[in-house]
Amino acid sequence: MSSKKYGKMKVVIIFLFASLLVVAAAGSAILLWQKTIQVRETPGEMLERYVACIEKGKYAAMYEMIHPQSSACTNQKEFVDRNSNIYGGIEIKDVKVENIREEKGERQTAIVSYTMSFETSAGQVKFDNDAVFVDTDNGYRIQWDDHLIFPRLTKVDKVRVSEEQARRGEIKDRNGKMLAGEGTASSIGIVPGKLKDRGSSLKKLAQLLELDLETIENKLSAGWVKEDSFVPLAVRPKVQELDLLKEKPDEKLLQEQQRQQQILAIPGVMLTDTKVRMYGLGEAASHLIGYVQEVTAEDLEKHSGEGYRAGSVIGRSGIEGLFEKELKGQDGCRITIVDETGQVKETIASSAREDGKDIQLTIDAELQADLYGQMKEVPGCSVAIQPYTGETLALVSTPGYDSNDFVQGMSQEKWDSLNTDVKKPLYNRFRQNWCPGSTFKPVIAAIGLKNNAFDPAEDFGNEGLSWQKDSSWGSYYVTTLQAYEPVIMKNAIIYSDNIYFAKAALRIGSERLMKSLDELGFNQKLPFEITMSDSQYSNTERIETEIQLADSGYGQGQILVNPLHLASMYTAFLNGGNMVKPYIQYKEEAIGTVWKEQMFSEDIINQVMEGMTGVVNDPRGTAYRAHRDDRILAGKTGTAEIKAAKEDVNGTEIGWFSVFTAEKDTPQPILLISMVENVKEIGGSGYVVNGDKEVLDRYFK
Repeated sequence: MSSKKYGKMKVVIIFLFASLLVVAAAGSAILLWQKTIQVRETPGEMLERYVACIEKGKYAAMYEMIHPQSSACTNQKEFVDRNSNIYGGIEIKDVKVENIREEKGERQTAIVSYTMSFETSAGQVKFDNDAVFVDTDNGYRIQWDDHLIFPRLTKVDKVRVSEEQARRGEIKDRNGKMLAGEGTASSIGIVPGKLKDRGSSLKKLAQLLELDLETIENKLSAGWVKEDSFVPLAVRPKVQELDLLKEKPDEKLLQEQQRQQQILAIPGVMLTDTKVRMYGLGEAASHLIGYVQEVTAEDLEKHSGEGYRAGSVIGRSGIEGLFEKELKGQDGCRITIVDETGQVKETIASSAREDGKDIQLTIDAELQADLYGQMKEVPGCSVAIQPYTGETLALVSTPGYDSNDFVQGMSQEKWDSLNTDVKKPLYNRFRQNWCPGSTFKPVIAAIGLKNNAFDPAEDFGNEGLSWQKDSSWGSYYVTTLQAYEPVIMKNAIIYSDNIYFAKAALRIGSERLMKSLDELGFNQKLPFEITMSDSQYSNTERIETEIQLADSGYGQGQILVNPLHLASMYTAFLNGGNMVKPYIQYKEEAIGTVWKEQMFSEDIINQVMEGMTGVVNDPRGTAYRAHRDDRILAGKTGTAEIKAAKEDVNGTEIGWFSVFTAEKDTPQPILLISMVENVKEIGGSGYVVNGDKEVLDRYFK
């Protein structure tokens, strides 16, 4: 081949290769152009992305979507502040944008019409709006001004949120007496400009108010504080002159008066009235009624969307917590656009204030206070019910704390003392289950008769003061306090004979006893508004041993009973064998509701009641000191030994007294059960009998 031909071929090949490169480059350019066209965001899509950022609070990302040169806001900080203040202030959520419609505008713009809706603290807001988009080299950008927040909002307008606080419902007793509600207290504060000798004055004030000096200094250094401002530091009970003029004024109130007189002697300190949640019975109903406190950040997160905001209160325990939704109410709220003169231009949304509902309880405030006052020095509890209707007349745990302290402010010293007190005043005892001791014997007697395990007239034989079934029990003996004859069921209840009921339990047998106790509500939730601990007959699923079975017969072993559940079991002896369901929310027509039907027959009830009536009315009975001439009472005492082990000789004792009016037509029918811990050195169950007797004396009068 000649060089000339080769040269021509080379030129052709180079030309073809170059042509292919041009074609390939052109194709790539076309593909790149097509790809650019495909990913270009439409104005409607950008609007959706912009709106999605509102609820998430991504205001800086929203600013990146606007066209600053043609917008009313050219500064990112100004834009972020304006949007965050308004959207955050109205508590916006559930933002939706719908009915998006695009049309071409003038000079490389697009107009998007849409419907926007969202929820606020004042309810739902919904409006139609338009947004203008500018077509730039980098895609569309929003031409922003304030009307994108609300259609009629301008740059000089403000969005105002006005709140009207709902009244929290009151908690009342059966007679309408206030147990929790609005009251007046004294707000103690400082007017900084009137302080003299600042250092020593603040130090003295901190001591009297039981506050840290640093806490007071921090409040005085707040940005809003001026020389003539009133800076509140603490809330204390209001001292009323009439309360001090009583024959026996409250000692705590006298101490508070002295404290406030010393506080007012400090120049620059003032007292002013303030409205607070007040608890009429104080310590006497603290575990029952509970208290409210200001919401925390955790509360606001947990109860998001339920109308709580900074400064709101929430029920922390007791009835305050149980009926929080009913008591709380709903604050009123109004969102308006206000012009530069302060005039309302438009109401965006509004919701009416709904006050909380009052809650009326079946509780008798006087009985509640009297039971607490009688037993407040000892750790224990009392429950009282109307045995035919199930109305709960009292739920007392001693000692208690003052619910008012949690509302008015509690010093660290006071809080520490409550937590370190060996009597555990913060511990709610009426919600727990306890070893019932001999108060359980009537239940065992009824179960034994129901299962035909023995005849009530059968003499079990006088065993003296200690007994064991046989040598297989080793060194373990059941002991009792006194010997008597004949050893029949009625006498065994009157004398509270442990040996008789240990034998009775063995005759019933573990299977029949467990089945019968399950039928009476053991290992079940008590159907009551306040959650109580379940009663149990074993730490495992069953009664494991013969000794455990024998001990169960007189309320020991691993038997644990909630006092209110025990009261419900006792109602079967007064309602033809039906266990009445207890309740605490007041009803105009108090009609008993059966929880467990036909537990015992009338014949069984008569046999057991003969012994229980004897406990109080027979001179030999363990509760004869509670005997009355004006009405017939029946009941049962009990002393339960609490030991770390069977060999323990230093265990404590729980004292019990269960007592009730025995005749249905008796005025003021009542079933009262009281329990006191550590009665070994103060008279055993006799201490409880004496206390309840004094309460009943006053109650029946």
